Amino acid sequence: MSIFDIMRTGVSGMAAQASKMSAVGDNIANVNTTGYKRASTEFSSFISQGGAGEYNSGGVSTTSRYAISNQGVIMGTTSTTDLAINGEGFFVVSDAGGTPYLTRAGAFVENGDHDLVNSAGFYLMGYPITNGDVSVVANSLDGLQRVNLANVAYEANATTSGTLKGVLNSNATIVAAGSLPSDNVAGSTYSSKASIVTYDTLGNKVYLDVYMTKTGTGPDTWQAAIFAKANANPATGGFPYGAAGSAPLATATLAFDGAGQLTTAPATVGVAIPGGSTMTLDFGATSQVAMDTNMELAVNGNAPSAVDSVDIAADGTVYAVFENGNRIATYKIPLATVPSVDQLTPLSGNVYAVSQLSGDVIVGFPGSGGLGSINSKALEQSNVDLATELTAMIESQRSYTANSKVFQTGSELLDVLVNLKR
Repeated sequence: MSIFDIMRTGVSGMAAQASKMSAVGDNIANVNTTGYKRASTEFSSFISQGGAGEYNSGGVSTTSRYAISNQGVIMGTTSTTDLAINGEGFFVVSDAGGTPYLTRAGAFVENGDHDLVNSAGFYLMGYPITNGDVSVVANSLDGLQRVNLANVAYEANATTSGTLKGVLNSNATIVAAGSLPSDNVAGSTYSSKASIVTYDTLGNKVYLDVYMTKTGTGPDTWQAAIFAKANANPATGGFPYGAAGSAPLATATLAFDGAGQLTTAPATVGVAIPGGSTMTLDFGATSQVAMDTNMELAVNGNAPSAVDSVDIAADGTVYAVFENGNRIATYKIPLATVPSVDQLTPLSGNVYAVSQLSGDVIVGFPGSGGLGSINSKALEQSNVDLATELTAMIESQRSYTANSKVFQTGSELLDVLVNLKR
């Protein structure tokens, strides 16, 4: 054993404790960083082989570890785009160049381009929902796009379906052919009338007049006739619509049995909305009883409306909520993981890169395949315990001092050896 080995061992110990202090310093600095995972330094001995009669001092080597798999406390917030993962998994984010990373830091806000970005400037990635479908690549991050709300800033949906339900008066007067609403003459007579609002392809309102008329008995039959209100006679506000004798937008014949139940099947009719789509109007929930007619009509579609807010469900679905109350699913946020989570490579900005030791990425949706759920209006706090870090700081300081004493003692022995010549 040489005196130099003693000094080198002391230096090795001081370097190891300095590495531990660096980890402690980072942990304390990031105690309030959203989604930060505690770093630690682990020591292992380094042995120098010597002869049988002497001991050669070695030293200590260090390895940095990160408690990535340990979840921090989830705290509530007031922003719907603040997201926390309750359980396993990571958000997929990307930098400005499109390189994907994993993170648990979910403090996202909408930027000027309507992208959702976190406090480190990374973009939240998701799968666009097209016609209700999502295409997922299970073992790759391909196919992901920035979650962006610009493409749904205004939304207009044409009416494509409607429902007429309620009761018709079985005691209504029968109207003879030639003066039915479908005849569209000045003397057309009907049993009841209702108006509904539909929407064309640009979101303009199109008003329709729906006439229900009893036409016969045994079995009782009714006629439904639908007209565009814009074509009503200006003088009467009704018949004739447009040119006298012109056909309505649609007609349907409904038959009821002795118990007042609808026997017509299918009880639907296609209504070509002017400037819009063909609406499938369903009469299946209609019945006939001895009471005043009471009909309720409901249709889909809406006028252009701006996005009022964003909702994010526990399964990762991003909904654009419009001013008129409509909700449209626009993206599905996936979660990603790897076989060995603690072997991910930490990078600046509280993100992680896949490494050779971590294994390949696995992509799925929240709540499936062992992945956790997404909590909106919540953030995951750092998993650093301040009391533990301060205790580790004191331990490391004492150990550093002790190793410096080893180095100092070796230096003094070397000085004695050098002075033997004097």
